[in-house]
Amino acid sequence: MTNQNKIEIYKELQKELEDRKKKQVYFAQDYINIEYDIANDWLYADWMGYQTEDTIREGCTKMLEALIKFNLSKVLNDNTHVLGIWTPAAQWLGTVWFPQMKQAGLKQFAWIYSPSALSQFSTNETLKETDDRSIIQTFYNAEDAKKWLKESE
Repeated sequence: MTNQNKIEIYKELQKELEDRKKKQVYFAQDYINIEYDIANDWLYADWMGYQTEDTIREGCTKMLEALIKFNLSKVLNDNTHVLGIWTPAAQWLGTVWFPQMKQAGLKQFAWIYSPSALSQFSTNETLKETDDRSIIQTFYNAEDAKKWLKESE
């Protein structure tokens, strides 16, 4: 291994450690990772794969707990890696969970659509079930979602 390679590895390790300091993992399963993004002061939820009503309820319950624990008002909800339809949870999300999140202090919910048309349909069905959509904004990419969350600081 050359000295140049050693230097590159050291720099990469340093960056990794710095990035880890900016995030605190709250809950991780094969279908979701929930982190407190310290640098941006928001909750980040990265959903993955096929979702069921049970995984959505568990993941969303953990998101509510984290919102309260870290006293946050913003969520970056990333469905980029979600596959398929999950409409059975739409009514519960819209009529129970979103009101609970708002009561817990949620002011902005940036929701990144999945590339999956079926998942996008499920997101839209959830929004139809949600009485107060003023705090929710949907996006097709993370950059626009982050920009929206940061603009209101």
